[in-house]
Amino acid sequence: MSFRVGIGHDVHRLVLGRKLILGGIEVPHTHGLDGHSDADVVLHAVCDAILGAAGLGDIGEHFPNTEAKYKGVSSSQFLKDVNKKVRDAGWAVENVDVMILAEAPKLQEFKPKMKYHIATTLNIGQAQVNVKAGTNEGLGFIGAKEGIAAYAVALLKK
Repeated sequence: MSFRVGIGHDVHRLVLGRKLILGGIEVPHTHGLDGHSDADVVLHAVCDAILGAAGLGDIGEHFPNTEAKYKGVSSSQFLKDVNKKVRDAGWAVENVDVMILAEAPKLQEFKPKMKYHIATTLNIGQAQVNVKAGTNEGLGFIGAKEGIAAYAVALLKK
């Protein structure tokens, strides 16, 4: 059996007038993330981690923000498409670990829903997905509540 590891990262600015979508779910908040799609930094980071592990490039190559057809698209659809691409290439997602950095809102109560959404979207067990969240201790753009970032690591098996 062959294994590969990939890492993903994404960051978006917080703005008024948009829903906050993280890990495929809506999180109540005064601001949402600005982006071409729904700007879900969690799922974007997961997509990049999976694509990287499979050696299939990055999310920007597959879903460019210069194409109108991706305007407002749910990142859950991106994750479904990425999962199909890696499966077609002979890989299967073994596990995903996600770290979200956000000063606000507090995400503890939403992590189980994100975990469930990621697992079901990838057609893997919930035990194969982990979601963590932390603050930036008031430092930088995250600490100033100007944006949210996410990192993800994915393990694929052949």
